[in-house]
Amino acid sequence: MRKIIFDLDVLRSFVTGMELGSFAKAADRLGRSTSAISAQLKKLEEQAGTPIFRKAGRGLALTEAGETMLAYARRLLDLNDEAATAIHGAELEGWVRLGLQEDFGETLLPDVLGRFARAHPKVRIEARVVRNAELVERVTSGKLDLALAWSDGFRTAHSDRIAEVPMCWVGPVLGAVHWHAGSGEPLPLASLEAPCLLRSIATKMLDRAGIGWRISFVSPSLGGLWAATAAGLGLTIRTPLGLPDKVRQLSPGEAGLPLLPKLDLVLHRAEAEASPATDRLASIILQAVRQTVEATPQGRTFADAPVTMSSRPETVG
Repeated sequence: MRKIIFDLDVLRSFVTGMELGSFAKAADRLGRSTSAISAQLKKLEEQAGTPIFRKAGRGLALTEAGETMLAYARRLLDLNDEAATAIHGAELEGWVRLGLQEDFGETLLPDVLGRFARAHPKVRIEARVVRNAELVERVTSGKLDLALAWSDGFRTAHSDRIAEVPMCWVGPVLGAVHWHAGSGEPLPLASLEAPCLLRSIATKMLDRAGIGWRISFVSPSLGGLWAATAAGLGLTIRTPLGLPDKVRQLSPGEAGLPLLPKLDLVLHRAEAEASPATDRLASIILQAVRQTVEATPQGRTFADAPVTMSSRPETVG
């Protein structure tokens, strides 16, 4: 069998196009023409010896072989970039200011900071775990370089919509949910202090379903919300990411609760042209988020969406 050696430059164009949802955007990001990107994709299919794309409406979607190729391409590029970092990592200096939503403070932050610190010991990181509204305010005012936050569609000037995550109703692990939509009693709702994006979505969906509700517990922190939910003081709404063991995700339709929409996860940047240290940290965050979301039922990153070669602006998802 002929040994196949994939071109890393071609793989980078492939992965970038899938991540951005458009190969026209990938061409802009990589400083190439769309025809050059198209030629690279043709070369990739020739090297693979099988189609990696199929028609999906006006765009393209991955075949089963294409999905396999994408997974390996990411790993090859990550390994390549890690090798480059190991050789030149000591050259990165300075500091990066990072903000994350509370859901990722215990699950994502230790891994991201550990990987970055080992590769770039001369870079200092200032990390802040705060609420969504504060993250957006701080990145737009230049107080943060990067911010990983939930979004209901709002985007800052320099941001990437990187994943879509299902929302879910959350209740205690111990004991049954004693409330039901048909009981006539208002739903006891445990919530974070306003303004809270997920609280607003929860009440909107309950109102739309004609289900009464009352705020039974308010907490300034996610830890307090988990404690109240575990104690049975009320149900709450969150995503499956970062749920502690003392609470559980309710099944769809359980207790007559309405189904919930999905929520966008966005990486905001303070500047279009960031420092090399900021770019490297953003890359590690994107990789960690991708692995976390893809392990979540119904969660997906936007590489799963159809992509296009069109030069027109393309909305993904």
